Amino acid sequence: MDQRRDDPRGALVRPYAVTRGRTEARMDVAIEAVLSASPTAVVESRFAGHDKHRIATVCEGRAQSLAEIAAYTRMPLGVARVLVADMVTDGLLTLHTAAPAEGYEGRMEILERVLSGLRRL
Repeated sequence: MDQRRDDPRGALVRPYAVTRGRTEARMDVAIEAVLSASPTAVVESRFAGHDKHRIATVCEGRAQSLAEIAAYTRMPLGVARVLVADMVTDGLLTLHTAAPAEGYEGRMEILERVLSGLRRL
């Protein structure tokens, strides 16, 4: 049996190492923020590290939300948020703006109802 998989410390150390100890993103990226990567950005991301290249590959050809990126790459949401913010800052990902700020309360109510329904499943 692989002892590294049985050691719970490995799951805690790796995310910390991926973000180089940072827990705060350089910019605020909402969980529902939509991101995409161009084919050129995917190629350039190969030099940014394995995790960033995985994220760029997930976003190539189809825009993904931050939540989807975290799920597809099996990264904790906080780690994905830090890496995605770095990638947006470095020009490897494009952050598509969400709906305008007006009507925010109504959108939040809908999102909370959806989240509540998902939790019941």
